[in-house]
Amino acid sequence: MQIQLENQQFASIHADALVTYIFDQDKKVDGLMGDIDSAMDGRLAALVASGEITGKALQTVLVHFPEGMDAKRLLIIGAGKVDKFATGDLRKIAGTALRYLKTRGVKKFVFLAREGERGTAAIQAVVEGLTVADFESNKYHTEKKKDQEIQSVLLAGFDGPQNLQEAIDHGRVVAESQNFARDLINEPSNRLTPRLLAAKAEAMAKEVGLGVEILDERKISELKMGALIGVAQGSVEPPRVIVLRYTPANLRPDAPVLGLVGKAVTFDTGGISIKPADRMELMKYDMGGGATMLGAMRAIAYLKPAISVIAVIPATENMPGGRAQKPGDVQVAMSGKTIEVINTDAEGRMVLADGVFYARKLGATHLIDAATLTGAIGVALANVHVGAFGTPRDYLDQFLDSAKATGEKMWPMPIDDEYREMIKSDIADIRNTGSGKGGGASTGAWFIKEFAEDTPWIHLDIASTCWVEEGRPWLAKGPTGVAIRSIVDFAMKL
Repeated sequence: MQIQLENQQFASIHADALVTYIFDQDKKVDGLMGDIDSAMDGRLAALVASGEITGKALQTVLVHFPEGMDAKRLLIIGAGKVDKFATGDLRKIAGTALRYLKTRGVKKFVFLAREGERGTAAIQAVVEGLTVADFESNKYHTEKKKDQEIQSVLLAGFDGPQNLQEAIDHGRVVAESQNFARDLINEPSNRLTPRLLAAKAEAMAKEVGLGVEILDERKISELKMGALIGVAQGSVEPPRVIVLRYTPANLRPDAPVLGLVGKAVTFDTGGISIKPADRMELMKYDMGGGATMLGAMRAIAYLKPAISVIAVIPATENMPGGRAQKPGDVQVAMSGKTIEVINTDAEGRMVLADGVFYARKLGATHLIDAATLTGAIGVALANVHVGAFGTPRDYLDQFLDSAKATGEKMWPMPIDDEYREMIKSDIADIRNTGSGKGGGASTGAWFIKEFAEDTPWIHLDIASTCWVEEGRPWLAKGPTGVAIRSIVDFAMKL
């Protein structure tokens, strides 16, 4: 899909459709909407006055053959209340437009900017929204609907600084990297084993110019990654640890080194503590944290922040084989810390334990990990917010500023010392589940912090936001690619 700037006046642009948006209770049709109304000889104002166009969030009204325009259709999308509107909402509006029009035979449309939303931040948000919305989870359909493909989008009405093309390119890189991660998350586990994931990561790294190293089971054993090995030993598929490196030119000696660690359990049965059969097929997405970090590294390679970034992605299956670890076993992590295995389905924190520690050994001075870690985060936040944990608090707040800037909903979660008490073990240093009822997301986070120690650290529990069961107006059902925009923005600012 091509996305490019268009400098013509909206009325003279020839396209299958022209798209813009209107606010809720925006009864006064003026500014850009007034210009459209004038071209239509007052018919837009009449639709608003009659209540057919309300401006409620993501409401769509399609007008065929609008007078005074070369476009064959006019699509008006509701933007909600003006006092709650943010530039980031343009992602949803643009995505809604694309997904609405692609099912109606449209091949080319124009997105028309409104006054107040015509600069670089707005155009980047629109490009991200369009690109993410164009992703479909139908890779393995043998018959695809060729008539439902948008070929090009023109961006009209934008002005401000003359680096609009740079903003378009930036938005496209971030969104395509998000889609890259979504494609990985969507893969069936028989087509994305740890070895296959490592191969895909290596191919991507070479394409974009990242340094890459793949640790096989022999190297993992030499490094004494006992927590990862414990999870992996029940599967006939050997584990892998993917290490990617980005180093900028002219690096300052005192610059921070950001470590990105992602859980990549390519299929999670729960191990001996086996999961219920219902919906177990979705456990192919338990490598969503690893895919998130691969997507973030892809974008970082193109956007070139001024800091070094190291990604460590431990990949394995969690299977109930004859050699599988059992509840009650004790594993020794790479750090030397001992772990009592209470529940083999609490495996994500174990692979992250060795991943986080190894990232520190490689020189990371600041850490972010992402994982589909707990069902508890869905109980706390449903599928609305990512659960964000971190220490020190100002480091977490800095990251949450990036989340807000990129339109990703994240909520700071508690990590008080009382939760640490819940993971103390009678026979080992720590146990892999909390000893009490409740607080599962926080005890899971504390387990990982045991291996981050005093390094500035952020943990993103994306278990309830990595996948959507039902499609949304701006997003296909399936993998979301959540947190990539925030991580990339944070890396660019760190």
